[in-house]
Order: sequence, then C-alpha cells, then structure tokens
Amino acid sequence: MASGSKKVIYAALAGNALISVTKFVAAAITGSSAMLSEGIHSLVDTGNQGLLLYGLKRANQPADEKHPFGYGSELYFWAFVVAILIFAIGSGISIYEGIDKVLHPHPMSDPTINYIVLGLALVFEGIAWSVALREFQTTKGKKSYIEAVRDSKDPSVFTVLFEDTAAMLGLVVAFAGIAGSQYFGIAELDGVASIAIGIILGLTAVLLAYETKGLLIGEAAAPEIVKTIRNIVEATPVIDRLNEIRTLHFGPNDVLLAVSVDFEDNLTAGKVEDAIYDLEVAIKQRFPVVKRLFIEVQNARDHQEEIERAHELRAREAAGK
Repeated sequence: MASGSKKVIYAALAGNALISVTKFVAAAITGSSAMLSEGIHSLVDTGNQGLLLYGLKRANQPADEKHPFGYGSELYFWAFVVAILIFAIGSGISIYEGIDKVLHPHPMSDPTINYIVLGLALVFEGIAWSVALREFQTTKGKKSYIEAVRDSKDPSVFTVLFEDTAAMLGLVVAFAGIAGSQYFGIAELDGVASIAIGIILGLTAVLLAYETKGLLIGEAAAPEIVKTIRNIVEATPVIDRLNEIRTLHFGPNDVLLAVSVDFEDNLTAGKVEDAIYDLEVAIKQRFPVVKRLFIEVQNARDHQEEIERAHELRAREAAGK
C-alpha cells in the first residue's frame, strides 16, 4: 500500500484523537447535545481510522494456500465496515440524542468552552482534511472529484476525505446550533443541530457504502490501463486476434489480468511460449499493479461460440425465473 494512504489515515487519526476527549468534556460541562454528537462523531472517526489501518495491514499479507490471490480485498471489507459504523453509531446516536433534546429541552450552561473546543476542532480537522485532499488530488489527475471517487480503487484515501468533510460540516452545524440556542434562548436548536449532524453522517455513510460495495463485488482496472494493455497485445506480431481482456482489482495495487488471444496458425509451441513470456514481461513492466496475468490461447471462432453459449445459458436462466 502506498505510504501516502497511511499518511492520510495517521493525520486523521491524530486529529480526531486530539479533539474527541475535549468534545466530551465540553458536552459534560455545558450539557450541549450538539457537542455530545460531535464527541461521538470524533470517537467513531478515530475508531474508523484504526480499522482502516488494520485493513491495510491485513491486505499486505502474502498469498497462501487458502487465499491464493492474496488478501488485498481485506481493505475493501474494512472500508465497508467503516461505512456501517458511521451510519449505525455516529448517525444513529446523534439523531437519537438530538430528538431527546428537542423533546426534553434544557438550557446550556456558559457555552464559552464549546466555542473554544469547536474552534480548536476546526483547526485540527482542517489540517487533516487538507492532507487528505492533497493526497486525493495527486491521484485524481484531470478527472472531476466525482469521477475520481467513482474510479478510485483506494478507499483509504476517499473514506478519510469524506469523513473529514463531514466533520467540518458537523462542526459548522454544531456552532450554529449552540450559538442559535444561546442567542435566541431556544434550547431545542441545540437538539436540531444534533439531528442535522446525524443526517450528515448518515448521508456520508450511504455514499461510502455505495462506493465500497462496488470494490467488494469487484471492479475492473481503469479504462486507460485496459486500453494500453489492448494496444500492447494487438501489437504483438504473432498474435492474429485479441479475443477478450478481463481485469479485476483485488486491492488498490493488485490487479488480476486475463487475456484470451488467437495466435497465428502454424506456430511452434516454443514460439507461442516465447510470445506469452514476452507479452507478460511487457505488460508487467508497463503496469506493476498487474500482479497476476493469465493468457488463454483460443481460436477466435471457438471463443465466439463460447460467448454465445454463455448468453444462451443466461437467457434460459432468466426465462426460468
């Protein structure tokens, strides 16, 4: 795993750990529901960064007999767990606490400590957010942020970026709720802010779950990688036809590549073996993320018949349902 990903997580972990305790202390002193929700938010985020680090460690385990393709997908699993925790704990408790405050309002004591803690939290969260943003910008290239998130195969970066963005929004909402409650003398506004923080966390969790679900199911390599591999294969002199290319990400830097090709007729077995070896070297040198490469030698006509049979089978299965 790239060191940049770990740097982002460590920065977020340090920031959240520094402010989570102070938020809880401030909530206990002032009785602010919004501040309590923010404390829960920071605590959940701290645990989430720990889970991502654990996922990175698990993903770097070497392949073994039980998992011959390695443990790269462990990172995707733990990123999905992070999304669930944000929704179940962060969002759920914040909304519950906010509703309870709205139904049973009670005035806050002097909220000055809340403003101090929120100000410090904005500084720490802002630093962590800027680190995550810079790391994400180095990988997104010319793509838009939405496209870059959709195409990203490293959830450790965009998960932290989403969490820190939600944290910044939550701090702004908490400040508005506490200030509004103090200025207007409406204690319920503090609870409303807590509910709003819960909604922000819930939306963040849904977005993270959606993005990591695709990685768990299995996503292909980036189109530009597939296109370049296609060009390399088709430029090989002894290959008559490229039948099919399939790629699958087992991790951010672990791609499985399967290629079906039709070699020219009348080639000796030795020449086919040499061509396959040269092709494997060329592809792996160009794209080190391709850890495993399987080349299937198949007549183009046979390959087409195989595809047609697969389509017919799926059609019969669909009709049977």
